[in-house]
Amino acid sequence: MLPSATVHDQVKSLYGNHHAWVVQILRRKLGNHHQAMDLAQDTFVRLLRQEQLPTIAEPRAYLRTLASRLCGEHFRRQALELAYVRSLSLTPAAEVPSEETRLLVIEALETVGSVLDGLGSKVREVFLLSQLDGLTYPQIAEQLGLTVNMVQKAMLKAYRHCYAAVYLA
Repeated sequence: MLPSATVHDQVKSLYGNHHAWVVQILRRKLGNHHQAMDLAQDTFVRLLRQEQLPTIAEPRAYLRTLASRLCGEHFRRQALELAYVRSLSLTPAAEVPSEETRLLVIEALETVGSVLDGLGSKVREVFLLSQLDGLTYPQIAEQLGLTVNMVQKAMLKAYRHCYAAVYLA
């Protein structure tokens, strides 16, 4: 989808006025000028992908928030890749997946992670204890000091959230 002329003009203006500043902010966070340049570009590309920009009263605050979110995604991806590479180091050489498969797995894990990030911390914890650790609702309730009814409600909320993320997005 191509941005409208209005969005394009707004982003062009934001880019001209604030690109160097965004790079500076990201360089401080990342400690790397080249990564900062890449994420700054991603910041403005994300704006271009919107059909319509909101009214931006404070452009620097808006850009800082957007750039910070991208920076967080970058750090999450790095941590995910590191964990995956560590797990692969324990895999016999004959069973190590191809580079393409590795990238697909990392992408899938990022997607799952971003869906789970949309849950509240308690709901996410309940969901992960159920789905990853295989605990029953009474076990989860006991471990977290909740009632079984609260665990059921948390799981229902998590299931609805995941369903919406997969099927309604």
